[in-house]
Amino acid sequence: MGRSRVLSVAVDVFVAVVAAAVGTGLELSGPDRDHHLVAAPTWVYVAAQVAAAAMLLVRRQRPYTAALAIAAISLFAPAWAALLVPYSVTAAGGGRRWRQWALIAVLAVAFLVGARAWAILDPFSAPAVILSSALLGMYVGARRSLVAELTDRAERAERERLLLAEQARADERAKLAGEMHDVVTHRINLMVLQAGALRVSTADPAARVAAEELRVAGCQALAELRDLVGVLRSGDGSPAGPADPSDEPALASLVDDSRAVGLPVRLEEDGDPAIVAPTVRRTLFRLVQESLTNVHKHAPGADATVAVHYGRHSVRATVSNTPRRRPPDIDLTAVGGGSGLEGLRRRVEVVGGTLTAGSTSDGGFTVSATLPVYVPTAAGR
Repeated sequence: MGRSRVLSVAVDVFVAVVAAAVGTGLELSGPDRDHHLVAAPTWVYVAAQVAAAAMLLVRRQRPYTAALAIAAISLFAPAWAALLVPYSVTAAGGGRRWRQWALIAVLAVAFLVGARAWAILDPFSAPAVILSSALLGMYVGARRSLVAELTDRAERAERERLLLAEQARADERAKLAGEMHDVVTHRINLMVLQAGALRVSTADPAARVAAEELRVAGCQALAELRDLVGVLRSGDGSPAGPADPSDEPALASLVDDSRAVGLPVRLEEDGDPAIVAPTVRRTLFRLVQESLTNVHKHAPGADATVAVHYGRHSVRATVSNTPRRRPPDIDLTAVGGGSGLEGLRRRVEVVGGTLTAGSTSDGGFTVSATLPVYVPTAAGR
């Protein structure tokens, strides 16, 4: 039971106890029963007052039933609860307004008949109190409806604001994707074409091999850029097309590429990579790729180690390097936004993993990450 529900029950009990106490007090203090329509012993009138007050306990859930029951009791012994129940009829009662006022009129007539209004000096006070109780209930009910309507409008406005913001983000992503596709793709295509022309025209075998490697790397960059543009346009964390596990690059090829450009890298894999979900495999590949790129840029001449352990429930990956042996190329380190590790951390956290990075005591650098083996489809959102 919630806190508001407990408070409502406590208020109902308090109101019923007050009605029973006041009605009982009035019956016990007035031994003259000439003003009652039906003559009966005092304890009968007291019991009637308590029974009418007990009906106030259900005034919120069944206001019409409570009002009719109190009206029937008031024909026998005018119940003090009859002065309180009109509030509940107009505040909590459903249906048309005329039904509520008809029930209140029946209640008032029953009270006056039971009290023999034609035989007392003041027959107007009780109807005035019943009317005031009904009007107060109307005010509370109208205020409650107004608050609910204003709350609903505020919630609708907030939802519309969020939808407009999401639409604006989607438009910005589409615009960014278009600009990236137009500018970057054009330049990479030129590089691939020039590398292909060099491979055909040169007579040097070493230059031909280097040109082919450059052409293949450019094609891979175009494929990765296509996936990135698809992500920007679709707005989710998955590529635009279905992923084929056989097309995903392996860590071994990534390490071989680094060795080919002069970085000594040792790869240590433990466990079965096949149990890892494709999304996690792509994240792991990007983690190792970005870490080795940082070694290339910031620690020339260093040795690197890539250690990956595939467990039943998690994948632990560590990319570490020894201290650099020569100063880094200033032009190379100046390229990029300086947010590679932060972008990696966000990508790892998207799939439910954690990432730590920092310098080692010997002057090297280590990047460690723990990834789940399986990520639900909704994790990318």
